[in-house]
Amino acid sequence: MRARAPRDFDQLPYAHRLVAFDGELDREGDHEFAHFDGGVFADVEGGGTSFTSSAFSSVSFDGGRYRRARFDDVWLHAARIVGTDLAETTWMDAEFTACVLAGLEVFGAGLRRVAFHNCKFDSVNLRGAKLREVSFVDCLLRDVDFAGATLTDLRFPGSTLERVRLENAVLTRVDLRDAGALGFASGIDALRGATVDSAQLLDLAPALAQVLGLIVKDR
Repeated sequence: MRARAPRDFDQLPYAHRLVAFDGELDREGDHEFAHFDGGVFADVEGGGTSFTSSAFSSVSFDGGRYRRARFDDVWLHAARIVGTDLAETTWMDAEFTACVLAGLEVFGAGLRRVAFHNCKFDSVNLRGAKLREVSFVDCLLRDVDFAGATLTDLRFPGSTLERVRLENAVLTRVDLRDAGALGFASGIDALRGATVDSAQLLDLAPALAQVLGLIVKDR
């Protein structure tokens, strides 16, 4: 899977159908062809809400609970999502560009055909999530928790991983070769199923030796 270039707003196939959203978000709402532009949504109870063929431009989500919400064919640019509960949400054909995602609960979520471009992740809980055909392009992933997650067909071109957790994660066709830096806080033994290059292997060697119980001693 090759990550496509990020799109501008007017490149969206449904851009001409979008209508500016000026209402209130609530539980189990149904939003199609909606454009959320510049708004701030604080502590919203949006569980079960669905968003289809919609765009989010420079919006902020502060806190709030969107558990089991569905995001299908959505575009987010310069969004700020902080301290929000997105557990068990479903994301399909989503694109994030220049977004900040911090202090999020996204455990048990499902992400398929999702692209992140120039995004910053900080303390994001993706435990037990299922990610398939997901790309992280030129992103920073700091303190991201993939413990118990199922990761299939992932790419990380130009991205930096810092203190990422992988305990009991299952990796299939995960390509780390173009990542800028790899740093794992735990679960490095779960890297089976991932592809790295020879330079990355040398960088990972001390941690791998520790996991295997190897004693490295020069004469």
